[in-house]
Order: sequence, then C-alpha cells, then structure tokens
Amino acid sequence: MNKEFTIGSHSVGNNAPVFIVAEMSANHLQDYGRAVEIIHAAKEAGADAVKLQTYRPETITLDSEASCFQITQGTIWDGTTLYKLYEEAYTPWDWQPKLMEEANRLGMECFSSPFDFTAVDFMESMNMPAYKLASYEINDIPLIRKIARLHKPVIFATGIAHLEDIERALRVCREEGNENVVLMKCVSSYPTPYEDINLNMIPTLGNMFDCVMGLSDHSMGTAVASGSIALGIKMVEKHLTLRRSDGGPDGAFSMEPEEFAEMVKNIRIMEKALGSSDFHLTEKQEIEHEGSRSLFAVKDIAKGEALTPENVRSIRPGNGLHTMYYEQILGQHAARDISRGTPLAWNLITD
Repeated sequence: MNKEFTIGSHSVGNNAPVFIVAEMSANHLQDYGRAVEIIHAAKEAGADAVKLQTYRPETITLDSEASCFQITQGTIWDGTTLYKLYEEAYTPWDWQPKLMEEANRLGMECFSSPFDFTAVDFMESMNMPAYKLASYEINDIPLIRKIARLHKPVIFATGIAHLEDIERALRVCREEGNENVVLMKCVSSYPTPYEDINLNMIPTLGNMFDCVMGLSDHSMGTAVASGSIALGIKMVEKHLTLRRSDGGPDGAFSMEPEEFAEMVKNIRIMEKALGSSDFHLTEKQEIEHEGSRSLFAVKDIAKGEALTPENVRSIRPGNGLHTMYYEQILGQHAARDISRGTPLAWNLITD
C-alpha cells in the first residue's frame, strides 16, 4: 500500500501533517443552516476536512418492526428500529453538493461514507475526493470493489472488523489496483470507554497491513486523539456538533467546537514534539552541552605541586578536560602555577 497520497489538495501519510476530519453525521438535526454552521465551526477549529454520510433509510436497511431490526444492543439508540434511527439521522442528498461547495470554499476537503451503489454514483457525480467505509460495511465486498475501482483513496473504519475482514477488504483494493488506503483504528461503541480503545493495536495493524493508519475516535475529550499521534496516526476523525445539549442521535458523544480546536492544537504540538527518530542533539542542546562537567583546579596549585582530589574536581561547566581523565591526572604535577577556577588542560600538566 502507498504510504503517502493526496485527498483533494491535502497530502496524507508519511511526513504530511496529520489529516484532521470533522464528522458531521446526524448533528445537523435536519437543519441545513445548522449543517453550514458546523462546517464553519470545523474550519475555525482547524479541521482539514468535513465528512458526511450518504444514504437514505431505505438504502441502508428495511422499514421493519421485526426483532432483528430493533436496536437492543445496549447502545444510546436502544428502543427504536434501524429504519427510524436512520430516518432521523440521514443527511438529505440535495444538501450535499452545496455542503461540499461550502467546505471547498473555506479551503477544506469534503467527502462522505456511502452505504450502497446509488450513494457511490451520487458521490462520483460530485467528484468527491475520497470514500470512507463505515465499519459495518467492511464486509460489503461488492460495495468495496465498486469504490476501489474508482482509484480514489479508500478509508476503512475497523470498529467491528475481524482481521480476516480487513485482509479481505484490502485484498479487494489491491485486486482493483487501488493502493491508496487508510486503515482507521476505531471502536464502534458510543461513547467508547477508554479501556476499550487499545491504541497499542495501531503499530500492530500498521505493520501487519503496511498502510497508512488513522484513528476514528468516539471517546470523550481530546486525550486519546492527541496521544495517538505518537503511535503513528496520520488521520484523525472526530464527530463535531455545535453543542451536545442540542441533542440528536450523535450529539452525546460529539465534540463541541472549542474541544475540537483544543484537540487540533494538541495534535499539532505532538507533531512538533515527535520530531526525528534519529539520535542527535539540537543546536540548542549542543550549546547547553558546553555546560556539562569537566575538570577544574578548585584550589591554587603551585608549579610542581601534585594534582590531588583536594585541588582538582569535576564541576560545571565543560571548559576543562573531560572527566574520564580524572584518575589519569591524579598524581601528576602542575606545569606552572594554576589559579583556582582554571579549567584544566594538558599543557598545564606534566608527569
């Protein structure tokens, strides 16, 4: 898999800055003006992209009251059916070209998660720059194949994926000649308890599948997303709303704009702090190294007088002989008078 590629005008992977995505999901609350406001909030908070979801209730499930369509898995959506949830949560399709245009006008990318063939075709009509596969679709091989054939970046959530699901999905991409893949570590639990996140899986998955790694984080707060950068994450996605108290299907676990901005700031700090993996001192550290210990005369020493632990010590700064010569010079003699506070040098010492 390619280790760096572009989504729109943004580079993703390798040495590119972390690509930060604001997931709108259902937080528009069926209000177009609010959707636009979320896009502006994302820009102000420092997001690189806004992500939508492209489906209609009837394209993602059936309108049925049968038990298998009831939500009873201990989620925040328990007590309703899949169809009714998606009926409330979906983003109207006629909004999406206008939302994408608004995001692009602000300098952000806009892409979406499709949930069936018609959604892919609709997204292609807008020339969206990337495709995100939700974790529940990672086993939809026909959908993955259709997307992979477009040769645009494919972003896989892995929230419910077994290893064989990931292997199969990536194999389909390779078969279609699409090597631009991001694998998103995530947990499909809303909000996600910290102890279930297992960030240490990130380098494991990265090494196993040799692709760009991302994080789709559903936990509360900024700590998890910020900390993940140290493990090699190159894309971060978080839900964004205006205020959690506004409600909606995803409001309870979404970030508010101030929190999103704090997360972006911390991610950018982490990027700077990580720096290089090669061991070397910075220019400032090299200057500071001069303040390390060395050998000094700590008493006046007359010419011919022996050097002893009483008149020679290892002290700061580093102007004198290296401390590794301490035992070697003890018992030797001063070549001339040496004043207290003089850094020792070989021309001051004789046998």
